[in-house]
Amino acid sequence: MARPMNIDLLPDAVIRVDGDRRVREANAAAEELTGYDEGFMVGRRVEELVDPRNKEGQRLWEHGWPKAAALRSVNRMPEHEIRIRTSSGDDVRVKLTGRYERNDSGLLLGAAMVLRDTVRRQHMVASGIEVVSTVSHELRSPLTSVKGYTSLLLNRWDRLPDDQKRMMLEQVHHDADRVTRLVSELLDLSRLESGRLTLRRQMVALPVVVTRVCEKVRMEEPELEVEVTFPTGFPEVYADPDKVEQVLTNLVENAAKYADPKGLRVIGEHGNGQVAVSVVDKGQGISTTDLPRVFTKFFRGPGTRPTGSGLGLYISRGLVEAHGGRLTAESTVGWGSTFRFTLPLDAFEEAHGR
Repeated sequence: MARPMNIDLLPDAVIRVDGDRRVREANAAAEELTGYDEGFMVGRRVEELVDPRNKEGQRLWEHGWPKAAALRSVNRMPEHEIRIRTSSGDDVRVKLTGRYERNDSGLLLGAAMVLRDTVRRQHMVASGIEVVSTVSHELRSPLTSVKGYTSLLLNRWDRLPDDQKRMMLEQVHHDADRVTRLVSELLDLSRLESGRLTLRRQMVALPVVVTRVCEKVRMEEPELEVEVTFPTGFPEVYADPDKVEQVLTNLVENAAKYADPKGLRVIGEHGNGQVAVSVVDKGQGISTTDLPRVFTKFFRGPGTRPTGSGLGLYISRGLVEAHGGRLTAESTVGWGSTFRFTLPLDAFEEAHGR
């Protein structure tokens, strides 16, 4: 049975029923949740299909719709937790909510019900708690440093030599940068996961961005040695320069901190309708076990310095994919790693309908 694409695109299970609670329509997420095809569900009562029960184990709608549904002013089902039974016989806890469908006279015609798997919701909550816990830990160190040095400067300004004042102020400046970066990562994480990321595109010369990034990273890593190789006439890309710089900074910084600041190479290539930039290091490499996890949130390889939020590569991949590109990693233990991202060359034409 053909069904509107709009409900199929919804991430939560949606089941529309008539006044007798017989299924009229169900989306793909409902098929996945219940294990039944829409064709099988249509025409059957919800009670027969999934045996919905409340927390106390009592059957829902055993005596018809709730009494509140008879009131014409009631349009919404309040969210509450129920248990349903899937086609495999397993019980699944879901959050049920929805809206009643009425005619112009207020007569109840049916309802559109939304069922959300509570296991997925609990995972999302746990993930949020993990973000707060990790970032709180990362913020504590620079803020403690800022607080300590500023208190010392305020209380002993006249007794401290100028070189010590300068050292303390430089450290405060450095720690303030760390806090700013952590906050920026949190904002990027939120925008990526909520689909609210906005790209401010313009034509970008990647060799120029790479040179600027290497100079910036060298201020933090004085031993940095980078060989930058781009072919003559390298094409510009239609991208957000700040986001591209953020991705490159993360890749070069990671190579300098976690691999070896010497012997790095940044290589540009183009062809097949795209450009590619690779950051190649000569570090210890990443094990085959850890390599698939490097782009997950909070990943830190064993034996690495516990600095940063562990969000950099996760966010970088999201930023590259928002541009229509890909970020991948290859590594050989004992030899080093290559992080490579691509960007499409036709982004301007796509954006402007040319």
